Amino acid sequence: MNLADESATVALAQRLAARLKPGIVIYLHGDLGAGKTTLVRAVLNALGYSGRVKSPTYTLVEPYNAAGLEFRHFDLYRLHDEEEWEAAGFRDEFDGHNIFFIEWPEHAQGLIPQADVEIMFEILSHGRNVEIRGNTPTGRECLKQF
Repeated sequence: MNLADESATVALAQRLAARLKPGIVIYLHGDLGAGKTTLVRAVLNALGYSGRVKSPTYTLVEPYNAAGLEFRHFDLYRLHDEEEWEAAGFRDEFDGHNIFFIEWPEHAQGLIPQADVEIMFEILSHGRNVEIRGNTPTGRECLKQF
């Protein structure tokens, strides 16, 4: 799917926001500046969140509440190792209630649950190309009639 501009990303986020259920894990793949955090921000805004949504590049995770749902936005670009993951207590976040957006999931292979949905961003000369894949029954249900 081609996203010509930020408004196209917002439209995609609105469609995704309407289908999210507690416990879903979404991996976000793409280079720096590809639009991963923009998508998360637009999903939260679509659900009524009006606060600041920032990339958790240095904190590794940012929690949000929107429309009665609990979100965890991970950016694992700077995750160093399993010890750091365990010391931060991140495993406890995966309790079946939170909705997860995980940037750079490959930095935590074996530590995080399988993705229900994967979104791959590719930067084009004009806009972005986005591929969305449902990997589990939960993920396929989320993307049904997408």
